Amino acid sequence: MKIALINENSQAAKNELIEATLKKVVEPLGHTVYNYGMYTAEDKAQLTYVQVGILAAILLNSGAADLVITGCGTGEGAMLACNSFPGVLCGHVVDPTDAYQFTQVNNGNAIALPFAKGWGWGAELNLQYVFEKLFVEEWGGGYPKERAVPEQRNAKILNEVKKVTHRDLLEILPALDQDLVKGAVAGEKFKDLFFANCKCDKIAEYIKGLVD
Repeated sequence: MKIALINENSQAAKNELIEATLKKVVEPLGHTVYNYGMYTAEDKAQLTYVQVGILAAILLNSGAADLVITGCGTGEGAMLACNSFPGVLCGHVVDPTDAYQFTQVNNGNAIALPFAKGWGWGAELNLQYVFEKLFVEEWGGGYPKERAVPEQRNAKILNEVKKVTHRDLLEILPALDQDLVKGAVAGEKFKDLFFANCKCDKIAEYIKGLVD
């Protein structure tokens, strides 16, 4: 699995810790982490939580990532921004139970974490345990087990609803403020990471027009 890590500007100082914790958990399982920043609070490319949503949508819809790990101070803004776009199903995850239930019930492709609220003693342990619970079982199994069949059915229904209620991403991106979109893909390592992993030629072509 290709896992993209995205931090917005208010919590950029924690990127190194989050990346190290995520890699510690997922790399032994055979997954790969691609860190799209922000890397420090002083990065030239400053991402807002709205731009996190744009970037997450680009990565997931293009196939450059299978899962996005992101967040903001409370996690709420990043979650709302991500869910504004087609092809993104983002859960708000505060603790390991949230993580497990999201994978089993909702079977989404992005999670938004609070990186400031409740960030006290043991925060790094909670972060590790959250990442661990994301991968203890195959996603989409349903929870509780006696509810597995209806939960799986509901998750599929929601995906079909989102196909109707959202336009294609390549209709949306050109209609947005192009400076906003350019800022979302202006990260120091974006071009190297994205174009090496993108599976959609049309999205790649559009993005090249922004970053070249």
